[in-house]
Amino acid sequence: MAKVSIIIPTYNVEEYLVECMESVVRQTLKDVEIICINDGSTDDSLEILQSYAQKDERIVIVDKENGGYGMAMNIGIERATGEYIGIVEPDDFVPLSMYEDLYEIASKNQLDFVKADFYRFVREAETGNMELTYFHLSQKPEDYNTVFDPSQTPEAVRYIMNTWSGIYRREFLLENQIRHHETPGASFQDNGFYFQTFIYGKRAMIVDRPYYMNRRDNPNSSVHNREKVYCMNQEYDYIREILLQDKEIWNRFKYVYWMKKASNYLATVRRIGDEYKREYLLRFSEEFRRAKECNELRRSVFTEPMWQEVQYIMNDPEGYWHRRCDQAGILQLEKDSRELKKVKESTTYRVGRMVMYLPIKIKKMLKGK
Repeated sequence: MAKVSIIIPTYNVEEYLVECMESVVRQTLKDVEIICINDGSTDDSLEILQSYAQKDERIVIVDKENGGYGMAMNIGIERATGEYIGIVEPDDFVPLSMYEDLYEIASKNQLDFVKADFYRFVREAETGNMELTYFHLSQKPEDYNTVFDPSQTPEAVRYIMNTWSGIYRREFLLENQIRHHETPGASFQDNGFYFQTFIYGKRAMIVDRPYYMNRRDNPNSSVHNREKVYCMNQEYDYIREILLQDKEIWNRFKYVYWMKKASNYLATVRRIGDEYKREYLLRFSEEFRRAKECNELRRSVFTEPMWQEVQYIMNDPEGYWHRRCDQAGILQLEKDSRELKKVKESTTYRVGRMVMYLPIKIKKMLKGK
């Protein structure tokens, strides 16, 4: 059994994949298993993976038709044999000591999972220089380097949401059937996985040292996709269904669920195409008014600016649209009507439009050391 199985879900990332693979195969922790899921790539990604597999027997390649990020990750989890599981996105990379350091912390403290601070970066095309931004998982220094029980600490869900900055005990994932939502494409399926680790985990830790290097200059990343309007709706319906399976879990986590959902709604408003914003805000308002009627919103779990923003949208979505979108010159509905019609006929939009719950993902950044 390897100490860590590293899953790399891969789809059309030939430009970045060598840097990613070099950072993984050269880890100071040699006892790793590297599971590369080629999710129907149409570029040279598979060939790059195969060239590494020929030189390194630790690499396992699963070549499959395109089924989306969630399915690829679930296949990787099922194939993994390591004591712990790590995730590396194929356009990112990791420092060479990351998995040795995190494994030592996790095994020493018998953790279900451990996560660390991380960097986001963009790289200048001409010089190759990187601009780094440090992200702290928590704003509170006292949250770090101590074992806590996530299942009894719902406020910990407010940590910056990601699944790749740490490692997870494989038996913990299997025992609790923690998997990714198998929706098409790369559609923020990490949200559901993140929630499950917190509602079922018993022993966890966050570490105040940055490891993971998260790219933000890949134009094909889902965080830049302006046409994935309702994929977050589907993801948070999925999360809600999981939480509602146990009334006690729902009652414990429902307030932070809505807080995280609001954070993601607000990020979606910023991300999606200008021509979709008005409709999205109307849906936003409807859902949160319904949550208020069900007494599922609690002001104390929101930051004050976020709470005020949500209240504005709940009470006056049209006014919010005119003030924050239309008057700022963001929306050009007439000009974009043909593009809107084209997208609304797409499978991604039609599937998402059927879903009643919507969200978004604001990962709160904190610069500094």
